[in-house]
Amino acid sequence: MARRPRRTIGSLDERSDAILRAVVDEYVVSALPVSSGSLVSNYPLGVSSATVRNILSDLEALGLLTHPHTSAGRVPTDAGYRYYVQVLADEWSLPQVEQRMIRHQFGQVEFSSEGWFRLAASTLAANTGTAGLATTAKPQSARARRVDLVAVQDRVALLVVLFKEGTMKQALQNLPAAAGQDQLDRVASLLNVLAVDRTADEIEAALTDLPQGPGELDDLELLRRVGDGLVRTVREFDAAAIDDLFSDGLLNVMAAPEFDRSDKVRRVFAALENRTYLGSLVESVARAGSIQIFIGHENRPEEMQDVSLVLAPYGRIGHAIGVVGVLGPTRMSYAQAIASVEFVSGLMNELVEHLYA
Repeated sequence: MARRPRRTIGSLDERSDAILRAVVDEYVVSALPVSSGSLVSNYPLGVSSATVRNILSDLEALGLLTHPHTSAGRVPTDAGYRYYVQVLADEWSLPQVEQRMIRHQFGQVEFSSEGWFRLAASTLAANTGTAGLATTAKPQSARARRVDLVAVQDRVALLVVLFKEGTMKQALQNLPAAAGQDQLDRVASLLNVLAVDRTADEIEAALTDLPQGPGELDDLELLRRVGDGLVRTVREFDAAAIDDLFSDGLLNVMAAPEFDRSDKVRRVFAALENRTYLGSLVESVARAGSIQIFIGHENRPEEMQDVSLVLAPYGRIGHAIGVVGVLGPTRMSYAQAIASVEFVSGLMNELVEHLYA
C-alpha cells in the first residue's frame, strides 16, 4: 500500500486544532494511543467519528501524529508537541491557590540560596510529576561575600569562600609555616577587608599592593600566600560553565511507562550532568531571556531524545544567571510544566534581588 505524501505544516483550521489538542491532552493522561472513538466520546468536538478519522489521517500526513505499530490509535510526534506548545497553548498560569502554597513554602526557607535551589527542584518535581531541576546563579566574574580559614593541620588550612550569590567553595591551603587558629582568624579578617566584593583580578591587584612582611609567620606574609589561593579558587569557579545542579523527582520519571527500563533514565541524567551540554543550555536560555522548551529530538544528545526540558532563566544579566526547569517524557503536561517553571523562576529572581540588595 502506497504511503500518503507528507504535507507541509501551515496554519491548521479550527477543527484540526481542536482535534490535535484533544489527542495531546488524552495521550498525556492515558499514555495509550488515542482512537477516533475515544475522542468523540470524551471531547465535545461536534463532528462524527468518520470526520475525526479523516482529520487524524491529515494530521498524520503533516507529521504531527504517528501510528504506532498496528494500533488503531495515534500518538503525537515531537512536531505535534511543538505545534501544541507554540500554536495551541493558552496563556498558562498557576491557580492562585497553588501560587500561594508555593510562595509560602519558599517563605519558610531563610534567604539561603542552597536551600532555595533544593526547594525549587523539589517544588517543581512535586507540582508537575516530572524531575525538577535548578542550577545555581553563576556570574561571569564572581565576587566573594565572606572568606574564612579553618585550621586542619599545623601547615594546612581550609579556605572557605562564600560567594555573593550564595554558593560556597572550599579548598585546602598549604601554609608556609605552622599557624594556629588565632592567626588564621586574624588573616581571614584582613582577607575579608581586602577581597570582599572584588573579582579575582581585583583581588590579585590588591595583593600586589601589600607591603612586604618581615618573616614567614607574619600575618601579611600569610595573607599574601592565602590570598594567592583565594585568587585561584575564584578563577576556577569563574571557569566552570555550571557550578551545581540540584535535581529532584527522578522516581517520577522512572514511573513513566516510557522509562520502564531504569538504564534509560540513568543515561538521561548522565547526559544532563555533562557540564558542557548543560552549560550550553543555560547560555541558550539566558540569551533568550524567557522560558525555553526542548522537545525530544530537539535535544542534541541521543540519550536525551526521549525527554523534554522546560527551562526558564532567573537572575540578573551581567551579574548572575541560573536556570530552573523540569525534565520528563515528551508526553508531559506542558501547561502545568510551563506555568510552574515560570512561577518558580520569578521566585528565584526575588532571591537574586535580595542577594544583590
